[in-house]
Amino acid sequence: MCDALCALPAATGGPTLFAKNSDRPPTERQVLEWLPPRLDTSPVRATHVELAPHPTPTLGLVGSRPAWGWGLEHGVNVAGVAAGNATIYTTLDPRAAPDALTGMDLVRLALERGRTAEEAVEVIEQLLREVGQGGSGHDGERRPYWSSFLLTDRTAAFVMETSGNEWAVEEVDRVRAISNRTTIPSFDATHRHPGQPVEQRVDPRWGASQRFLDEEPVTVDGVKGHLASHEGGEGGWTVCMHVDDPAHRERTNAALVAELPAHGPPIAHVTTGPPCTSRWHRFPVGRPTGGGLISNPV
Repeated sequence: MCDALCALPAATGGPTLFAKNSDRPPTERQVLEWLPPRLDTSPVRATHVELAPHPTPTLGLVGSRPAWGWGLEHGVNVAGVAAGNATIYTTLDPRAAPDALTGMDLVRLALERGRTAEEAVEVIEQLLREVGQGGSGHDGERRPYWSSFLLTDRTAAFVMETSGNEWAVEEVDRVRAISNRTTIPSFDATHRHPGQPVEQRVDPRWGASQRFLDEEPVTVDGVKGHLASHEGGEGGWTVCMHVDDPAHRERTNAALVAELPAHGPPIAHVTTGPPCTSRWHRFPVGRPTGGGLISNPV
């Protein structure tokens, strides 16, 4: 489960904003790190498959990932592109697909290779054609899924929804929210899973995000408050999924609010726990860190 949203400058009166809550298994540790630029002259191992060498250097980025995995739940790169994914289910059963790239792998690759949101979309499209999507997104159990992506830069944003290696793309006009369901009307009409309980577990969260975005101007503090809110469905299926019941399968383990100004470095505001109880840390993206885990919030 995940919720993500964005607001372009017309709706903020300032920089583009991107935000996401990463909802994962409650006991799973999530790692926040700076991934410096590199040149892949030899194959790179993603979560389940190897990728061929890539001819151009990657972009440095700040990203958050499950400690066991290679891909990212969300992140923002030095060019000012922010991206994240959300699990969706469709009429195509993901359990039959062979191991390939996970949605988190595709988020990382889009941020490493895309200098604009449009380029990030093109990166995912090319990888879906050449490598494909598939494989578990969870450690120790086979729980594959398809992904919805929100890809945002300083001036533009796109929603991309997938079902296997099929996809649809919708450009954002002003504001947009995604959650754990198909939302692009034409794609939803064809691919929505007939048995997914979206009315109980998804639509209340998605609706809360849409109502929040209706109250302009959208601000950083407002977005943080929304990510920390317990609006949404019953039984813990809320925007901030901070649930004390150990039997609950999902918990918000990390959050990101990215400021993407017209000029200057992007700013990442992050938590590595439920945003309703965790401290927010602020990072200018591109500040030298020496690579590895980020330990010096400012």
